[in-house]
Amino acid sequence: MFEGPDLDAAERRVDDWQAGFEQRAAQARELAARLARLSGAARSDDGLVTVTVGAGGGLTGLELDEGIRRQPATETARQILATLAAAQADLTAKATVVTDETVGADSETGQAVIASLTR
Repeated sequence: MFEGPDLDAAERRVDDWQAGFEQRAAQARELAARLARLSGAARSDDGLVTVTVGAGGGLTGLELDEGIRRQPATETARQILATLAAAQADLTAKATVVTDETVGADSETGQAVIASLTR
């Protein structure tokens, strides 16, 4: 079926395919490891609320300055939610950079990762 130059060309194509697959797998492993180490943080404009989120976007840290006592609880709640959203946006921005650096933001994998972060 395959002989001579045809066999050599087929072997090269298989080798190239395997090398490409191995490279993409290594990039995906690096992406997963780097994403797992990320966190995001934000501080309210007045500095009274500081929020940190982990790699999954969940709240991992909340600091309230003593000055928070001088404002209504509804304002504090609003600031916490707004600062949480800002910390999650910071995480998404960092994850987008990591994705671009590893698998490429325009790749199929990169687009899927970024889309999952913006949901």
